[in-house]
Amino acid sequence: MPPLCIRQLRDLMRYRFKLTNFGSSEKNRMQNCLTVSNIQLASVVSDTFGKSSMKITRYLLENPDDRDFDFIPFLHGSMKSKADSIRLALDGMITVDQQQKMKIILCHYSEIKKCKDSLESVILSLSEPYARQCSLVSTVPGIKNPFSAIAIISEIGADMSVFATAKHLCSWAGLVPQNNESAGKRHSVRISRAGVYIKPLLVQCANAVVRSEKHPEIRGRYLSIKKRRGHKRAIIAITRMLLTAIYHILLNEEPYNPELYKKVEILPKTRSITVDQAISFARRHGYSVA
Repeated sequence: MPPLCIRQLRDLMRYRFKLTNFGSSEKNRMQNCLTVSNIQLASVVSDTFGKSSMKITRYLLENPDDRDFDFIPFLHGSMKSKADSIRLALDGMITVDQQQKMKIILCHYSEIKKCKDSLESVILSLSEPYARQCSLVSTVPGIKNPFSAIAIISEIGADMSVFATAKHLCSWAGLVPQNNESAGKRHSVRISRAGVYIKPLLVQCANAVVRSEKHPEIRGRYLSIKKRRGHKRAIIAITRMLLTAIYHILLNEEPYNPELYKKVEILPKTRSITVDQAISFARRHGYSVA
């Protein structure tokens, strides 16, 4: 059984996860209302809940009949170049029912954000005894947000002696194929449904790190597996690789070392390869061939 502090931290992090989902749901509802009202801000700006977008939206909710208002003062410096596109995106009309619904959504979203901020301050104070473990986990590629490291520690704990090997930890997290076999016939090799909280987080980190060129040891392995097994299975393999790294980092109390994952292949001087084989070898190790 995990220590009391870890269990409290885990419960708070799972509650934070729920609040994040509630906030995302309200954002989707707000976007749906804007689409119904023919306000196409999402086609111009990257975040409809950004500062400039929210100023424009709140003005429209308070003045739904003012369709030709001057929105230039609401725009951030980098968005003023999109003024013409934003003007076309605001060519819509907010009805009374949509106006009332959007006000309720914004009020609820604001309350969720306040609750989440208060909860995060409690989480940070409760996680202070595990500051060293969290800093070590943060050295793993893809884990930059401090709350991601805290979430991982809260789920798997700080003591890795409870798991016999890294494979046991990966099995506990639901990142290994199921053993579904009967009468010598294998029915399914899908991963199990375990780890409903930690698995999505690690998959999100894996998706972020495979798009970066900063970690060729991970990207090269991803491209190699993707070529043979597809994107989904390659991402699960990278997720398992990250969790294995976290296991050894916490077990040995050492930061992430990329050299341990780089396989240097020393080819004999007498060996020759074709151009296609050379291109395949370069792509397998994360290089882009022009």
